[in-house]
Amino acid sequence: MPSPTSSSLRNTFARTEIRRLQDLLPPELQAWVKVLNADGVRPPLIACEEAGGDEVVILVDMVRWERMAEDQRNLLYWHEVARIQNDAVPKDGWEVAALAIGLGGAVGELWVQNGLLFVLALGICGVAGFQLWRKGTSKKDIRNLIEADQGAIRLAVRNGYPLPAAYKSLGSGLKIMLSDTSKGRSRTLIEKRLDALRNEANKARRNYDN
Repeated sequence: MPSPTSSSLRNTFARTEIRRLQDLLPPELQAWVKVLNADGVRPPLIACEEAGGDEVVILVDMVRWERMAEDQRNLLYWHEVARIQNDAVPKDGWEVAALAIGLGGAVGELWVQNGLLFVLALGICGVAGFQLWRKGTSKKDIRNLIEADQGAIRLAVRNGYPLPAAYKSLGSGLKIMLSDTSKGRSRTLIEKRLDALRNEANKARRNYDN
């Protein structure tokens, strides 16, 4: 069980880091993009999502975030900023509502023992779940992530990072995320981002040498 002192230190870091990250936002985003400490049993390290109206929030798991070097944190954060700039924030569509309805229906029909409606509710769950899975693995989604990585590099250079250092910081941050991610879709996406980042870094190095 964490001591009161360690909890207080974590809370202090979270407050200070949120202010720092908020200051790293481009001026045009500061009025409607907010940084919040993520909660939940196992939240993503960092993610962005719509919060209603025109507001977008960037959610950060401060416990894991604190363990990373500041330059790695900055580049991973600017990746999310670039997603917002590119209008590529994930949007929940009909699939989430259908999944909830299907699960509710399946439980209800199981209770009243109506086999046909139970199978129908499971079918709705299956279709909605497949669509949610497909949305996260399409070529467009992967391209959006890779474009956001390049946007993060540009933001880093704009904020004084040498280009090689920006690539190195983002790459090392992604490797830490990869080591903390089990097999599955999330791991595959990070691997694809790393491959694309290496290719872009090699191109940038060749252009610099010439």
